[in-house]
Amino acid sequence: MASIRAQAIILIILTSLLVVPALAGIKYLDGSPDLTAYIAGTNEYTAGSDIQIAVVIENNGMSLDKQVASNIIDRDDPPTTAKFVTVTMTAGDAPLVIESDPQMIGDLASQTRKTVTIHAKVNQDAPADTYALPLNISYTRFDSVDQFDTDSFRYYYVQDNITVTVPLVIKPEVIPEVISVTSGHLVAGADGYLNLTIKNTGSLDGSKATVKITRNDNSPVTPVDSSVFVGDFPAGSTRSCQYKVTVADTAQNKSYPVDVAVVYQNKEGDVVTSRTETVGVNVGNKVDFVILSPPAQMSPGSKKTIQVEYKNIGNSTIKSAQARISAVDPFTSTSDVAYLGDLAPGQSAVASFQISVASDATIKEYGLDSEIRYRDALDTTYISDPMKVSIDVKDLTGFAGIISHPVYLSILIAVIIGIIYTALHFIKKKR
Repeated sequence: MASIRAQAIILIILTSLLVVPALAGIKYLDGSPDLTAYIAGTNEYTAGSDIQIAVVIENNGMSLDKQVASNIIDRDDPPTTAKFVTVTMTAGDAPLVIESDPQMIGDLASQTRKTVTIHAKVNQDAPADTYALPLNISYTRFDSVDQFDTDSFRYYYVQDNITVTVPLVIKPEVIPEVISVTSGHLVAGADGYLNLTIKNTGSLDGSKATVKITRNDNSPVTPVDSSVFVGDFPAGSTRSCQYKVTVADTAQNKSYPVDVAVVYQNKEGDVVTSRTETVGVNVGNKVDFVILSPPAQMSPGSKKTIQVEYKNIGNSTIKSAQARISAVDPFTSTSDVAYLGDLAPGQSAVASFQISVASDATIKEYGLDSEIRYRDALDTTYISDPMKVSIDVKDLTGFAGIISHPVYLSILIAVIIGIIYTALHFIKKKR
């Protein structure tokens, strides 16, 4: 009985060996790599943008016929495997620049895929359209094998190249281009108006558009009114916008940046913000003045009308300027305000002030504070930084000292009157 059972087990084992050969090898009778490519995610981009194109390389190669036998040794590489795959993208007719070098992605077996990222820059003026980007894929594949004996083989590989295309879409959009910038009398430390003319150089007709300006980093030019609604903004059309801005008093006589963008509604009804264009705004020096006149000469106890010449050394015209002097001890003034009128850049005007000096004033040079009140081009009133009006108080000698001193002048007048009276009396008596 045991013998019969053992014989049955041996028979089953032998039968199974006939159905599935032990350690059988596979020989592929056909097949080769079949590579395709497509862009993962969105393939829509805007003009002027830096983009990263995620391209998926897929191997769909299949072997339909194969041979399985115990005397076959497995090949190192199936004929469907693409080895040492290198991917190179070119721009073709698309308005962009490919910035990535050829990229190696290694081996790609059948029914597998790998993703490669291509960096590119879309031209600023790229027309909206769908473009085909050529993608060259070079690889090595198994070709044939020579068997010299049971355990000695020589494999042969060949180099292949294919070119496929992937579609890339440049979306229509509103592209703002500032074609003129005027800032009038925009100067440091003051408010002013900025006038822009903007053209839509894109291919999309924007609707419900608003042109916005924003401060650029640490620029001293800051918008007070930052948005102007322009409504429909068709491709190729222009719009004029005016903005009120303020300029920091630290600004110098040069051009400063301001950022411009358009917020609009596209055809799908989505609210979109355009790319930002940076433009330069000319700013003049802060309105400032200098005193050109030399120090006024006075003596203790004297009274005098002094002349002070002021010059506008800023970059803009001021209107209705008034000069004021602050008289402090030992000075007094009966007229401390003088009208100068309008002053263009580089123009000067003279103000007259009546000043008295106390009789006990110390002999030295004094500086009296003076300032100018004026209006700018926007009719906004400003007051200048204080300036010093120099008055040199000293004792005057000779005739000048006599006539400048009230007591001495009174005595002199009395003496002159006495002389005249004596002379008249003498003449009358002689007659």
